[in-house]
Amino acid sequence: MRIEARGLRFDVAVGGPEQGDPVLLLHGFPQHSGEWDGVLPALHAAGLRSYALDQRGYSPQARPAEVEAYRLGELVADAVAVLDALGVPAAHVVGHDWGAVVAWALAATHPDRVRTLTAVSVPHPAAMAYALANDPQQKARSAYMLLFRQPGVAEKTLLSLGALGLRRLLRGVGDAERVAAYADPMREPGVLTAALNWYRAMSKADLAATGPVSVPTTFVWSDGDVAIGRVAAQACAAHVTGEFRFVDLAGVTHWIPDEAPAPLAEAILARVAPSV
Repeated sequence: MRIEARGLRFDVAVGGPEQGDPVLLLHGFPQHSGEWDGVLPALHAAGLRSYALDQRGYSPQARPAEVEAYRLGELVADAVAVLDALGVPAAHVVGHDWGAVVAWALAATHPDRVRTLTAVSVPHPAAMAYALANDPQQKARSAYMLLFRQPGVAEKTLLSLGALGLRRLLRGVGDAERVAAYADPMREPGVLTAALNWYRAMSKADLAATGPVSVPTTFVWSDGDVAIGRVAAQACAAHVTGEFRFVDLAGVTHWIPDEAPAPLAEAILARVAPSV
């Protein structure tokens, strides 16, 4: 379905029992709501109603041109506005990668709208800031962001030779068909730039402003993640004042929803179940 919110139109994939408890799912870069395809059947079988949002820059009719339009506060405001448009007072929120950043900030600033939080791969922004300041390995892991923040240069690097760079980035999601499902939309004019604007609008001040999270929270991390190291992952607990669980998946890469949908669904359901 298409949802009008904040003067934009967002695509939302809806599924599961109509009367089920709502789950808002927020994807990461450079993907879209299809990254939850392997997770959703288990959620639906458990009686949950899912709303998988194509976020700002990914929904074709929610793609502002200005970099400033992609600051974290705008992304969080989108999620709140979409919940309002859906008539959902509060949802279980699941986010992966950049979607996890939005989910953390949403839970911190609007705890009344978040029943539970399951953040996947990317820890609380303050935990990430700690690791970047104290862990040389995390600094090295995050060096790719310097490229992503360079207009034109990043697009050329990722899209040249039939989007070879982008396809290599996505290798962990599965077979060539699955890689293409994410890479091909990024080749359309303006799409990759909009997605990269999330990085270009990112500021230390915005991330640092993310306070502690009081809602029941699960953080799912994988030890094969090349972008997020263990120092950042384990620092996450210090920024959750509510009940917290850390799920450590062995032998899995950054692309947890695609590579390990069953364990991820299990972690989500374990988090959701006590509050249903």
